[in-house]
Amino acid sequence: QVQLVESGGGLVQAGGSLRLSCAASGSIASINAMGWYRQAPGKQRKWVATITLGGTTDYADSVKGRFTISRDNAENTVYLQMNSLKPEDTAAYYCNARIRALGTNYYYWGQGTQVTVSS
Repeated sequence: QVQLVESGGGLVQAGGSLRLSCAASGSIASINAMGWYRQAPGKQRKWVATITLGGTTDYADSVKGRFTISRDNAENTVYLQMNSLKPEDTAAYYCNARIRALGTNYYYWGQGTQVTVSS
């Protein structure tokens, strides 16, 4: 089992910045990738960014060049630095951890943190 706790959301004006944090605990040695997803009201949850165990990062086109995912292995924490925020970035942001066991991927989710960008 993996437990994920997000923090760092809030209200910010367009063009501003926020940094989200996701602290992992439990069976963290089994995690091979972590990522961020977001869900706007009335819409499906969408992938935002991923960082693998090897440090490879990937981003959705909508955030590329503005968001940066990183991790602190000593603190078992993943971050999402969000710059040049736009009103369309408004959503609940969820941290995700992937574990692979016996050929199957398992996913764990945090409770989410709200980001609101005002125009």
